[in-house]
This record gives sequence, C-alpha cells and structure tokens, in this order.
Amino acid sequence: MALAIGLATRAGAAILAIRAAGFETLAKHDRSPVTAADHAAEAIIVGGLRAAYPGIPVIAEEEVAGGRAEIAGDMFWLVDPLDGTREFVAGTEDFTVNIGLVRDGRAVLGVVGAPALGELFCGVVGRGASKHGETGRHSIRVRPPPPGGLVVMASRHHGGLAELNGFLAGRRVASLHHVGSSLKFCRVAEGEADLYPRLGRTMEWDTAAAHAVAEAAGARVTGLDGQPLSYGKPGFENPPFVCAAG
Repeated sequence: MALAIGLATRAGAAILAIRAAGFETLAKHDRSPVTAADHAAEAIIVGGLRAAYPGIPVIAEEEVAGGRAEIAGDMFWLVDPLDGTREFVAGTEDFTVNIGLVRDGRAVLGVVGAPALGELFCGVVGRGASKHGETGRHSIRVRPPPPGGLVVMASRHHGGLAELNGFLAGRRVASLHHVGSSLKFCRVAEGEADLYPRLGRTMEWDTAAAHAVAEAAGARVTGLDGQPLSYGKPGFENPPFVCAAG
C-alpha cells in the first residue's frame, strides 16, 4: 500500500506538470485520446512496481495498447495511469491515477489518486478504506440508503441514457451525477453517493483499484447477474456492473 500510494502521488504530480506545460493529444487505435501525461505516469508506476516486486506481473493500459501485455498470474497489478483522459484534455478535474492489486481473480488492494482535486483514496478488502485530502487522512465507509432517494453516479461519456433510465426505473432517485473516471466508485465508498451502474464498456484497469476501495468501504461490486466482478478475464474486458452501497 505504501508503495502504491507513493507511486500514485508521483504520477499525479507528473500529470499536473505536463498539463501546466501544455501537451499534444493523440488518438489510439480505438479512437480514445492519449497524451504524454498517460505515458509519463505509466512509466513511473510500472517502473516502481516492477522494481519492488519483480515476480508480480503488471498489466498497464498503455502497454497493452502498444501490444506489450504481460501474462496475468494468480496475483497481478492492474494500472490505469490516467483514467479520464477526456476530462484531463478538457481541463476538468475528475481524472484519476489507478493502481490495483488482484489476487485469485479478486481486486484486493487499490489506490486511486485524484491529483487535480488533492484527493487520494486507498483500501484493502477486509481491512477498510481511507481518504487522504487537505484535512489529512480519515477512514471512509458507505452510508445507508437515504430515505429521500439515492444519489446515483453515471458515466459522462459512456452508456446510453435510455439504458440507464431503464435500470433506474422503480428506484427512488434523489439526484443523478455524470462524472468521469473511477471517482464514481470513490464517491460511493465515502458515502457521498449510493449507486453507480455501469452499463457501457470498461476494461479491468479502469475498475480494479477503485473496486477494491469501494469494497473495502463496504460496497458491493457485481455484474448484472449478481455475481462478484472478477479479474483476469480474456481480453481484460468487463461486463456491465453495479457498485452499490451495501
């Protein structure tokens, strides 16, 4: 955990420095954006993980995009060095640095840094979760569903509104917030939101770190069939899932 926190902090600082200096935005083969900040942050994280734990494979987004994926074993790291590149490019603040550890197909440890917000979330399943911010470090926990209705988090760029409305039909919803990156999990984990349904496409590196934080804080992360979201799947692609507070 200490290693992951340190690497996420260093990567976040590098991302902010590149944004301040100016950068070029390129498109990957899937037309998603990528910048120098993605690559710089990934180099910091992947280099640090491999130096400290050479026996644990690292699956990192930009390496996979470049055709350099390692073979995942019973334990492996999942890294998204800049989750929410669209938000980063647009100049908004809800992008994250994600470092997750998977063991036997389950996300067990996660660190999610939000450098532009000055926030960092961390959790170990079975041991609890915490948030680091301007007021220091404190434990976080999901909240009971409010009587007035659920606060729902939704993707800003992915997932159709019709599908989301269909999923929410019959539930009492107080408010709906569209946010980029893995912060949606973290808002559930800290009791600021209650439900995050993700009906569009995600990859395992998008979710593992924040999944571990949310579960450590008492949330449940499952597929639409109610089964726990697992990792190490062929192609590292997730099915639709739901993160719910209890």
